[in-house]
Amino acid sequence: MEPSNARSGLDGSAAMTTGRPPIERRRRLSPAALAVTGQKVRPAYSPIVIAGAVRVADFLLLSLVGVSLYLGYVARLTAFHWEYIAAIFGMTATAVICFQASDIYEIQIFRGQLRQMTRMISSWVFVFLLFIGASFFARLGTEISRLWISAFFFVGMAALIAERLFLRTMVRGWARQGRLDRRTIVVGSDHDGEKLIEALKTQDDSDIDILGVFDDRNDDRALDTCAGSPKLGKVNDIVEFARRTRVDLVLFALPISAETRILEMLKKLWVLPVDIRLSAHTNKLRFRPRSYSYLGKVPTLDVFEAPITDWDLVMKWLFDHVVGALVLLLALPLMAVLALAIKLDSPGPVLFRQKRFGFNNVRIDVFKFRSLYHDQADPLASRVVTKNDSRVTRVGRFIRKTSLDELPQLLNVVFKSNLSLVGPRPHAVQGKLQSRLFDEAVDGYFARHRVKPGITGWAQINGWRGEVDSEEKIQKRVEFDLYYIENWSVLFDLYILLKTPLALMTKNENAY
Repeated sequence: MEPSNARSGLDGSAAMTTGRPPIERRRRLSPAALAVTGQKVRPAYSPIVIAGAVRVADFLLLSLVGVSLYLGYVARLTAFHWEYIAAIFGMTATAVICFQASDIYEIQIFRGQLRQMTRMISSWVFVFLLFIGASFFARLGTEISRLWISAFFFVGMAALIAERLFLRTMVRGWARQGRLDRRTIVVGSDHDGEKLIEALKTQDDSDIDILGVFDDRNDDRALDTCAGSPKLGKVNDIVEFARRTRVDLVLFALPISAETRILEMLKKLWVLPVDIRLSAHTNKLRFRPRSYSYLGKVPTLDVFEAPITDWDLVMKWLFDHVVGALVLLLALPLMAVLALAIKLDSPGPVLFRQKRFGFNNVRIDVFKFRSLYHDQADPLASRVVTKNDSRVTRVGRFIRKTSLDELPQLLNVVFKSNLSLVGPRPHAVQGKLQSRLFDEAVDGYFARHRVKPGITGWAQINGWRGEVDSEEKIQKRVEFDLYYIENWSVLFDLYILLKTPLALMTKNENAY
């Protein structure tokens, strides 16, 4: 396999003089910002997914206890009755509903012990009193084993307590690792920003981790530190900062009256896969309470939300790995034939790696079947393949026309998880329209990278694939990609995936 040979630290002019491939330009950050980006940060866990998983675990645990006790005692003495099984599932579902009503499915509650145990035990007692009362009025008291109901109550309670103690240990460990923190940067290093940070820091059980503040102003209004949080740079630095370290939330401390300034900043920041909110902490203008989302007790107004998060992200991950593994198994015979044809057609490796832009503009290695002669490989795709390109092999022309050269990217999906089956196509890091990089040719180009790129996408099945030789082609790709991001669903992914083979056969006039 031919490795990518991209190198860092070269600009365009240096690349021309040395003959080495250029790479994407990177903005310089302040020493304070570099100190933050240099810290080791682990991926975040979604509190919503954790709470959902605990609900499922509660239901399965209590159902297992109830059914095991029934099969181990009652069913051995009497004939098997499905009514018991129905009653067990009904009681278990009622218990989960009561736990939900008691607000014990929250990360802050999972971290504690006394409140969690008190609410859980009270809810479990209520469920059994409710069941016993219903049995009495239905005159089923003589048909229900008292030993079984007593054992279910006490063993179920013991199982729940053990589960919650284990969960408490897990959650506290995740909290120490920073996996439950919302890594936040504040825009506005003035007195309003200071009040906002102070309000966030004084809250109990807050998951907000303030990394620092950004501000464009250089006058006396801009503070070097805001309530202990350092100034990390200017607003233009935020995009580069968020690509070097995990940022979950951008919080504006500017007043709503600064509409022009806010809009200018949002035009720069909306390309990031982060939540962006406007603090209403110091605003005199008040809206209805339902208009706000709250960080503890601090009211905020949602401006942008990160796409495909929480359960949507879980569903997309499952779709990619389950469907991707099935497609890979079905494609293995064809891939073996193509590998043999490539090997017989020209000397060199069968596969090669090409540098592409991945999620949040991070560079990734994408696997492809080799379609160019080995001595003319172009790992950064700095030179676009055109019609009748002499670098393309005979087999290469066929696999490029049919997009079969993309099949090895199933390895990226299933094993490396840096690609999805469906998403915006990952363009090469040196992809250009004439002499301009794609991000220079199209405003908001990097907004495509707010989600993981894909093997196929909405733009591709609508005919926007292959050579990019006009501004319209790259603009249309971006438009279709942004539409996909805003309207994503599992069914949408499935529709695109099923329509891809037909699109490859009928809309391949730009593929060379």
